[in-house]
Amino acid sequence: MIEESASNSSKTAAGKVAIVGAGPGDPELVTLKARRLIESCDCLLHDHLIDSALLDWCAPECEVICVGKRAGRHCMDQSEISRLMVEKAMEGHDVVRLKGGEPGVFGRLGEELVALRDAGISFEVVPAVTSAFAAAASLGIPLTDRDCASGVALLTGHEQPAKTGSHGVDWRAWGAMDRTTLVIYMGVQHLEQITSDLVDGGRASDTPAAAVQWASTPMERSVVGTLGDLALKVNEAALGAPAVLVVGEVLGRV
Repeated sequence: MIEESASNSSKTAAGKVAIVGAGPGDPELVTLKARRLIESCDCLLHDHLIDSALLDWCAPECEVICVGKRAGRHCMDQSEISRLMVEKAMEGHDVVRLKGGEPGVFGRLGEELVALRDAGISFEVVPAVTSAFAAAASLGIPLTDRDCASGVALLTGHEQPAKTGSHGVDWRAWGAMDRTTLVIYMGVQHLEQITSDLVDGGRASDTPAAAVQWASTPMERSVVGTLGDLALKVNEAALGAPAVLVVGEVLGRV
C-alpha cells in the first residue's frame, strides 16, 4: 500500500517545462541539448515554422500538438498556449515548448515565463541560433566589423511603421545610427515604408541592404540592393515572409 501511494503521488507531481529554440530552420543547427529534450519529453507543443524532422525525434508515445500560426491564422492565441503548457505540466508531463528561431528574440518568451512562474512550474530555457545569424551566414558577411560596424540592433518590423516613439520602432531615429548594422525581423510587409523612413532619418539611400527568406533551409532565397531600391527588388523577386532584412555597410563585404 505504501509503494502504491508513492507511485500515485509521483504521477500527480508537476512535470517540468523546457522552452526550446528550434533555430532558423536547418535541423543541423539545433543544439544537442534541444534534441535530447525533444527525444525524452512526454508532450511537445510546437510552432508552425518547425522542420518536420525535429518532430520525428519525439518518442512514439509523446503527445505532439501544433500551437503555431501561418499567414496570420492562429491555431491558438498566446494565452491559450500558455494555459495548455501549464496544464500539461500540472498533469505530471515533462513538456517541451518548441519555438521557431531563438525564444528570446521576438518569440514571446516573456509571456510564457510569466505563466510558468505564476503557476510554480519548474522550467528551463534552451537557446538557439536566431535567424539574424543564419541570414548573415548565408550572405557571407559579419554583422559587426571593426572597420564599419561597431554594433548590431535586432528590430521588429511587425508593428505599423507609422508608429513612433514609445508606441513602436522609430525608424527615422535608427536611420541616424550609421555605424550600426540593423537586422529587421518580420519587416517585408512594410519594407517600403521602413527603408524610406531610414533614409529620412539620415541613412544614405545607397547604404547596402538585403533580404533573406527562409534562411538556412533548402527554400532559402536572398535579394541584395540598397535602401533606395531594396523594396522594388524584393517585390520583383516576389520574396515574402518569413524573411530577415539586413541594413549596413557590412553588406559591402558581399
